[in-house]
Amino acid sequence: MSAAVNVLVIGVGPHTRLNHLPALAAAQDAGLAGTVTGVDLSHAAAGAVEYGTPGRPRRMPVIPVQPFPDSRRALPYAVRRVLEDILVRERICAVIVATEPSVHLPYALWAMERGLPVLLDKPLTVRPGASTDPAAAQAIADDFDTLLGAYQAARRHHPTMVVSVLSQRRWHPAFRRVRELIAEVAEATNCPVTSVQSSHGDGQWRLPDELIDLSYHGFDRGYGKAAHSGYHHFDTVPWWLAAGERPGKEIDEIEVHAACTRPSDFLSQLTVADHARLLPDLASRNPYTEQDLRGLTAGHGEVDVFLNVAYRNRGKVMALGNHSLTHTSFSQRGSLPPMSGDLYKGNGRIGQETHIVHQGPFQSLHLHVLQTLHGNDEGIDPRAVGGADHIALQVFRNDQVPFGWQRHRTLDFTDLVQGSGDSAVLPTQRSARTCAVIEFFAHLNGRVPRSELASDLADHRRPARLMAAAYLSMARRTANAAQPTAPVVLDFHRAASPARRSERSLTALGAAR
Repeated sequence: MSAAVNVLVIGVGPHTRLNHLPALAAAQDAGLAGTVTGVDLSHAAAGAVEYGTPGRPRRMPVIPVQPFPDSRRALPYAVRRVLEDILVRERICAVIVATEPSVHLPYALWAMERGLPVLLDKPLTVRPGASTDPAAAQAIADDFDTLLGAYQAARRHHPTMVVSVLSQRRWHPAFRRVRELIAEVAEATNCPVTSVQSSHGDGQWRLPDELIDLSYHGFDRGYGKAAHSGYHHFDTVPWWLAAGERPGKEIDEIEVHAACTRPSDFLSQLTVADHARLLPDLASRNPYTEQDLRGLTAGHGEVDVFLNVAYRNRGKVMALGNHSLTHTSFSQRGSLPPMSGDLYKGNGRIGQETHIVHQGPFQSLHLHVLQTLHGNDEGIDPRAVGGADHIALQVFRNDQVPFGWQRHRTLDFTDLVQGSGDSAVLPTQRSARTCAVIEFFAHLNGRVPRSELASDLADHRRPARLMAAAYLSMARRTANAAQPTAPVVLDFHRAASPARRSERSLTALGAAR
């Protein structure tokens, strides 16, 4: 392909409108993406969606399709017919799959069957009930094998076929810098990463009646935080660990213990009475008693989940991991009515993320993203602690070994911009998502070779299996609540993948833009 690529966006909910459409506008401005057509369920397909900037507004037509059971592994005939009509009429050359993740699989398989390049949202897949049903949890790992097999078959028939996974931290300058620092020390010392502590809290305060009445990014499908945003950590940590792997020290197995809270636990932490005292108007709005809520949320997915992971090579522990993923964390919500109807963003949600990576006695990396607000209307420097763009990477190295290392340095927002090689690539999630979309379309236009794609599907076996193991541990605990549960042990080999990618700066993406 050498011209602007017309794209079909499957799923145009709040996530797509907030994240994908601005990035697609940037790709259109760069001459990489052509027309954009959306598809969504009938109740959500309201004619057209406006996006872009006030100076350059755009409209995306949205075509309705009928819902189908998320147990289906292939699209119903009626849905396929609608999609194929759009392909011909709009001359579609690529697909973005951004639906509810429980139906990612059939849409992605359909696109691959037709040789259409896919930008696949995270998580790759999830199964209803994964948090409580061991079979559904195991199916997450099986789904990856299905996707990879379809991808390999599509590549044989369509050599230019590509599936890129939009796990944006792989494009984020700070997360890339951590990986580079790990690789540098591993090369010098032969020491892999030996422990990782990762934490993400998104500050969601979902009120008791909203546990039932607001389903977007909810818990009623039998999964929760680990599927909502946990995949970012399931992907990032193995990606970092891989940078430190050395011959004979490759990770081939994981052992996972998971503990989680569910809505019933949250209602014990903060009862209906507690909420009513904090928010006096709740009583007049909430139609559910405590007993109602406990009955209606039975079988719901996880609100928060903590994982303890041993990453092993031939039975020996190479690294220990502690991964905490929480909805219940510091928030700035204080009003009864949600500021938006879906609680996806806004409503006081504040992201706070930390990672501590130890590499034996040689290196310690502390990456902190500590926000107290999304905007900057309170006079806080956006790059200071608490600001919307705060980020800092602390680098500690052993300066007593003969490598000429500096004992400590701090890389702040400005340092990370300069280190990316392109002043337009910022150490923010929004900029990283834009890079992901730009890279996809730049590849389709022949400007970025396959060997330099940051997030090819074939490189996602490990995060898929880590996610499956987390859910399998949660589900087994639920299924065997009366007795101790053995840890989940899964193999952790990489999938057969394309030629190893050469590490590059983000400058190439800046040039593509």
